[in-house]
Amino acid sequence: MALEIVPRVYWVGAIDWTMRDFHGYRTEAGSTYNAYLILDDKITLIDTVKKGFVPEMLARIRKIVDPEKITYIVSNHVEMDHSGGLAEVVSQVKPEKIFCSPQGKAGLARHFKADWPLVEVKTGSQLSLGHYNLVFLETPMLHWPDSMMTYLKEEQLLFSSDGFGAHLASSARFDDQLPHHPPGYWYELKKYYANILMPMGSLVTKLLKQVVEMGLTFKIIAPDHGLIYRKDPGAIIEAYRRWAAGETEAKALVIYDTMWNSTEMLAQAFTQGMVDAGVEVQLHHLRRTHYSDIVAELLEAGLFLLGSPTLNNGIFPSVGEFLTYLKGLRPKNKAAGAFGSYGWSGQAVGLITEELKAMGLTLAHEGFRVKYIPDPEELDQARALGEKLAREHLRR
Repeated sequence: MALEIVPRVYWVGAIDWTMRDFHGYRTEAGSTYNAYLILDDKITLIDTVKKGFVPEMLARIRKIVDPEKITYIVSNHVEMDHSGGLAEVVSQVKPEKIFCSPQGKAGLARHFKADWPLVEVKTGSQLSLGHYNLVFLETPMLHWPDSMMTYLKEEQLLFSSDGFGAHLASSARFDDQLPHHPPGYWYELKKYYANILMPMGSLVTKLLKQVVEMGLTFKIIAPDHGLIYRKDPGAIIEAYRRWAAGETEAKALVIYDTMWNSTEMLAQAFTQGMVDAGVEVQLHHLRRTHYSDIVAELLEAGLFLLGSPTLNNGIFPSVGEFLTYLKGLRPKNKAAGAFGSYGWSGQAVGLITEELKAMGLTLAHEGFRVKYIPDPEELDQARALGEKLAREHLRR
């Protein structure tokens, strides 16, 4: 059923209980495609849903009003999990106008090649619906060029598109209906930011500054994925400020894959050294923990070590895949280093080190390599180095 958020404003979206992958990001908890309906002189639909979920959305709308009475549609984002159902909705609703950013207009025209009543809006543009008034805020590259947010002035309610969202399928609609700490909703928020918005940190910082300059305050934040914030929207804004600034904690990750357990032995020794230094540390095997979950933990870590055996004179495939994924996310304010074992050539550690340098990360050390099976002395060296690096880069 539809759910009233504030007077005459309803959640009418869809729940994707079975989605398990989003562009390589593992979504074990599913997701939602949030859409919102405003009942006013000009009945307005804020965003639509992924193709295939339109009947679910329209069924919710019909509980409130005949969909054909919708006058306006606001398209905050062209990506197909929000606009995939737009063509079907437009054909049924026949809206007078569809509001979108200039880039959104270009994107929708390219995607659908249809003669729709598209109207461009820019930052600061306002739209009266009767009782309510909307203000538009362009947010290019958060996370597509067309992205924008829509602000309902009278209720201080931000329809934030893909900002401040999370992938989670749930019968709950509000943030105060689920716990905020792992394994609750806060982890899903962090994972979403790390895997989708981490590369756009400077743009997030710019957006938050712009919000202050425009004098916008938020009682409610309603994103296009996940829960609606009504208890403490300031908490997620503060988290975004920290994440965008690249603030880190006294936390380290040891990430690796192994062939015959030699690299694993080194990973365990490095981990023990960091434990001895008294910092939070996590050990992740790349074929047992999905890289999107590792990236979620890496977001707030100040140090990570990446371990690989050498295979065919190169990096082990799972480690190479992780490096490719991580490079695209452009992590910052982190120290990093490489380690590994080898049989005869041993190039993996050097290749990883070059990749870490290319990412602009602080190089914690020049690499630690062991031939064949590490002996007790080499394991002691790895443990001691792990403790040293943790004290140098994480103790505050």
